[in-house]
Amino acid sequence: MALAHAIMTALLEDERSGYELARDFETSLGFFWQASHQQIYQELRKLTERGWLDKREVRQRGRPNKMVYGLTAAGHAGLAQWVFAKTRTQAAKDELLVKLYNLSADNASHLAGEIGERRAQMMHLLYLYEKIRRRHYSAPAALPTRHKGVYLALTLGIRQGEQFLAWCDEALALLASVAAR
Repeated sequence: MALAHAIMTALLEDERSGYELARDFETSLGFFWQASHQQIYQELRKLTERGWLDKREVRQRGRPNKMVYGLTAAGHAGLAQWVFAKTRTQAAKDELLVKLYNLSADNASHLAGEIGERRAQMMHLLYLYEKIRRRHYSAPAALPTRHKGVYLALTLGIRQGEQFLAWCDEALALLASVAAR
């Protein structure tokens, strides 16, 4: 998926500034698609030049004016075309998994520490996912259509996180046996 599609998805319901989009990426779409502020602003410029986004200035009192972006008809069409296109899966790239191929008694404790850190990060992320699910998606059947899709992405994230925690527990137990030798 191109960053462009994630940005256009964030603009489906309302116009947003680059700052607001970056904030959305930190609290919603960013759970599944990472992008820096700089990448978002570069993509906004490209999408505007392509005619897929409109840009307008909003005057603000006591603050600098801001630029807000919204989907054009061409942007909606491009996004719809992308949704109907075949989805590509991307191979995972995780340095830790390559490091595990180098497991030895000397580095088992260090690798266990890295896995422990990942486990703690996932626990934090699962807490956030669950908080979002309870607050906004407790009755999935009653949700508007688009929000049902968000619910499905969220529940997949929760289930993958729970599976990752189980793997961490198994890995930590096995690495403890290697380090004990």
